[in-house]
Amino acid sequence: MKCFMCKGRLEDKITTFMVEVGKNVIIIKNVPTQVCKQCGEHSYSDDVARKIETIVKMLKNSISEISVVSYTDKIA
Repeated sequence: MKCFMCKGRLEDKITTFMVEVGKNVIIIKNVPTQVCKQCGEHSYSDDVARKIETIVKMLKNSISEISVVSYTDKIA
């Protein structure tokens, strides 16, 4: 598969996803992704993107300001 930004070659990796939602920071470790070897752009499969969205929705109203979870944890 080719990078949609620069057409470079993609490599399967495990990375950390981080997002700010309001006053909260959500960090998801061990996320499967494809990273362009040329420009470093990250891309996620549809299934991975859906799971990231589910995790963020669950944690966005969390009491703590920083939430750190593993992608591989069971998410109800």
